[in-house]
Amino acid sequence: MKLARIGEAGREIPVVVAGDHYLDLSALTDDIDGAFLSTSFDRVAAAVREGTLPRIERDGQRIGAPIARPSAVICVGMNYAAHAAESGAEPPEDLVVFFKTPNTVSGPDDDVAIPPGSVKTDWEVELGVVIGRRASYLGSAEEALAHVAGYTVVNDLSEREWQIERSGGQWSKGKSFPGFSPVGPWLVTADEVDPDALRLRSRVNGEPRQDSSTADMIFGVAEIVLRLSRFLVLEPGDLIMTGTPEGVALSGRFPYLAAGDVVEVEIDGLGRQRQVTR
Repeated sequence: MKLARIGEAGREIPVVVAGDHYLDLSALTDDIDGAFLSTSFDRVAAAVREGTLPRIERDGQRIGAPIARPSAVICVGMNYAAHAAESGAEPPEDLVVFFKTPNTVSGPDDDVAIPPGSVKTDWEVELGVVIGRRASYLGSAEEALAHVAGYTVVNDLSEREWQIERSGGQWSKGKSFPGFSPVGPWLVTADEVDPDALRLRSRVNGEPRQDSSTADMIFGVAEIVLRLSRFLVLEPGDLIMTGTPEGVALSGRFPYLAAGDVVEVEIDGLGRQRQVTR
């Protein structure tokens, strides 16, 4: 099942995507938020089968992030060995964790403003994991996956000067500029996704940048959720960014983003994003 939100920022309508159609979920929930994600999707599936949900014509309407603002955006860094190498680091032996502020979440095709004076704004295609049940001190990988509501595409935009050179050890400084977490277009429910075998790609101005698979992650989704639950509480609706593969500007092989660039990131089965920088 594909869940989405369409409409202007702050006034999105929750929908389920059925083929080429958008079906209004407003009769079943006010939003795709933690309260909704913590309940069974059976009633949504039943409503789709029975044809009781009204159809919405998209007609060029904006696509918003497929989840309402999460209580936390938790990020895992250096989770692909090749990306760690291009960043000048050894593969980590445990999770590298940092946070982005929830108000960085934006729609998948919203424009992205390069921070004033930045010359090191970078892209990062990543698998996003959305939590469906409160998770704390989980006991197994199987239990961890049972707490996942679904998966989505994210672009973990980063300003490398603030992240690295001016960080003071806090990566979040370069990660929390406005609009730096495009999410979507859909949230695909966990029953339809194998998170360990997804192809991720990115392009800038039509030129290939990243092309990898989640099979290459150092810590897979189950292990990430399990380990995170050991030192923090994950709430329904929380978003986890699971790391990016090699092929970013930080590698020195590609230029950083400038105004007017077009960034596209996609994951097979989860959809594609397109941002224009300004």
